[in-house]
Amino acid sequence: MNQGILVWGAGAIGGTIGAYLVRAGHDVTFVDIDRQHVEAIRDPSRGLKITGPVDQFTVRAPAFLPEEVEGKWSCIFLAVKAHHTADACEALLPHLAADGYVLSLQNGLCEKVIAEKVGTVRTVGAFVNFGADWIEPGEIHYGNRGAVVVGEIDGANTLRVRALHEKLKVFEPDAILTDEIFSYLWGKLAYGSLLFAQAVGQLGIADCLDRPELLPLWRDMAGEVLRVASAEGVRPRGFNGFDPAAFVPGASEAAARESVAAMVAFNRPNAKTHSGVWRDLAVRKRRTEVDMQIKPVADTGRRHGIACTKLEALVRTINEIEDGKRALSDHNLNELLNA
Repeated sequence: MNQGILVWGAGAIGGTIGAYLVRAGHDVTFVDIDRQHVEAIRDPSRGLKITGPVDQFTVRAPAFLPEEVEGKWSCIFLAVKAHHTADACEALLPHLAADGYVLSLQNGLCEKVIAEKVGTVRTVGAFVNFGADWIEPGEIHYGNRGAVVVGEIDGANTLRVRALHEKLKVFEPDAILTDEIFSYLWGKLAYGSLLFAQAVGQLGIADCLDRPELLPLWRDMAGEVLRVASAEGVRPRGFNGFDPAAFVPGASEAAARESVAAMVAFNRPNAKTHSGVWRDLAVRKRRTEVDMQIKPVADTGRRHGIACTKLEALVRTINEIEDGKRALSDHNLNELLNA
């Protein structure tokens, strides 16, 4: 059994974290479905290159397509898009040791999907908010640091989660070990709803959030997520300027405006100007994670009798863009405002 780390999904998130671990001397093996990306990483003359204002370096490590992988690992970092989680778990399961675990480095509530596939005791949760983009085979742009949190899904303080915390601190020295990982994940869903909204237009994150006329939209959209979280018995945690308390029912407009200003201040200097969702739509021309992140929140809200009008409109808008029925335009945000 391999005692190193198998990074399943070597894109923006898995590639960046994995590269830092390789540079620090950890035994890391990458897996990705993009043949050209895999070939670049394992090519001794190329390797995996991290670029951008945060850091610049190149590492070389073993890399494989899923069908090429052999052996078992006790530690697997899963960093694929949310809608690929179930298929990725099926593919990696033969390579997960009986006493091993999968760490989810994804957006949404993928831990629940992973647990269904590999078992609850073999699933560990994480939350990340740093900015990175896959640029081309063998190159990832690391645009800005952001919150990184890890925790057992049952809140236990185990030896393995403490070891994972130390590994993640190699990448982000301020990484947090928590006993409330779902509080952070729901917080990211609320903040993420704003990033999905940014993706339907052309303005970057900071400029989009900074549109004063859209403050009611931000309040409504994040508020719907937070109401659903409350119904699920979760109290979301904030990060990087996002304060959930400023968007819950009864919160003042001034509180929301202050939190939005803090989010703008966090995002304004970042080299990563647009969300990954926007890149999926505008650059890579592929489907987003909206049906695995935002739609489930609206569906859950419906089961609790909570109206999620804005979230449902957001899902429809993004689906129409994905299907080529709607163009990317800042006017889409005005439609969401009035939905």
